[in-house]
Amino acid sequence: MTQPTRETILEALSTLGLPDGGDVVSRDMVRALSVQGGRVSFILEADSPEAGRRMEPVRLAAEQVVRRIPGVEQVTVALTAHGPAAKAPPPRAPAGEPPSLQIGGHMKPQQGSMKPSGVRHIIGIGSGKGGVGKSTVASNLAVALARQGRRVGLLDADIYGPSQPRMMGVNKRPSSPDGKTIIPLKAHGVTCMSIGFMLPEEKAVVWRGPMLMGALQQMLTQVEWGELDILLVDLPPGTGDVAMTLCQRSEVTGAIVVSTPQDVALLDARKALNMFELLKTPVLGLIENMGVYHCPKCGHEEHIFGQGGVKAEADRLGLPFLGSLPIDLETRIAGDAGTPVAAGDGPMAEAYAALARRFIAGGMA
Repeated sequence: MTQPTRETILEALSTLGLPDGGDVVSRDMVRALSVQGGRVSFILEADSPEAGRRMEPVRLAAEQVVRRIPGVEQVTVALTAHGPAAKAPPPRAPAGEPPSLQIGGHMKPQQGSMKPSGVRHIIGIGSGKGGVGKSTVASNLAVALARQGRRVGLLDADIYGPSQPRMMGVNKRPSSPDGKTIIPLKAHGVTCMSIGFMLPEEKAVVWRGPMLMGALQQMLTQVEWGELDILLVDLPPGTGDVAMTLCQRSEVTGAIVVSTPQDVALLDARKALNMFELLKTPVLGLIENMGVYHCPKCGHEEHIFGQGGVKAEADRLGLPFLGSLPIDLETRIAGDAGTPVAAGDGPMAEAYAALARRFIAGGMA
């Protein structure tokens, strides 16, 4: 009885033409050909999973062609494909609704700076520890600068504890025309972006460092910031990933450190100052917050957290002291209500206006 050979099988398969030209042998699609007596098995390998799904008729035809060869008793033909299957396209938004916008994920490879092209200055506002009023200073300074005619952006980069949506009185989700570009929100003359716009107020962000940096990259490079004189970045407290990434990848003009006068706060503020020094980010000055309490009934002044500590530290380091802001009930109430105190009139609004004028005079805005 005639025994089939590799040569006779390949010769028979070469007669099997493909719809898009050539045959399974000339296109090198035959793999793992095995001939054991009258039992023949082989694999047809397609160029891609999509092509493989269209090749079932070819597999059946190959099986029939080989079965007709004298001596063949059993034929097994399998289909396979090399390369990963194509990812399914993202789900389309229902008609009339904007595409889904997602924030978070690891940083994407990127050449060059993450600084938005239309922004003149990026200034980080940091602190060594939480609870010193850094976000309050950031929101009110942004509003004060906008009231003096500057084009101002405010980026809430405190991913774990975003407070700018509440302080700026914005709770709307940003829109996106294509699922990638983010249209920022505006409040009190300031262009705003925060992770808090994307999540319910009570929802925690439980991300590791790479996710934080990916979110920062998105909020810098995918947001349509437009033309801005200054972008204030409300940094998380401490010396972590977000501050490092901002300073290393975004051509930051400089940083401001906010602290209360007490020794414990100053101890942590020194760590923030040291971080900016290591990152070669200029420190533009120090701001003392909660420097003094004025009793509204009797006018008595009390330095609850100590007196003059931040100014003394600025003098010791040869850094500008940008000003001292008091503990003020109106400031707290205004922030909780979503209308920063700098947006109104009164002593605190004037204090922030003076701080804004100092920025402008120093060429920082």
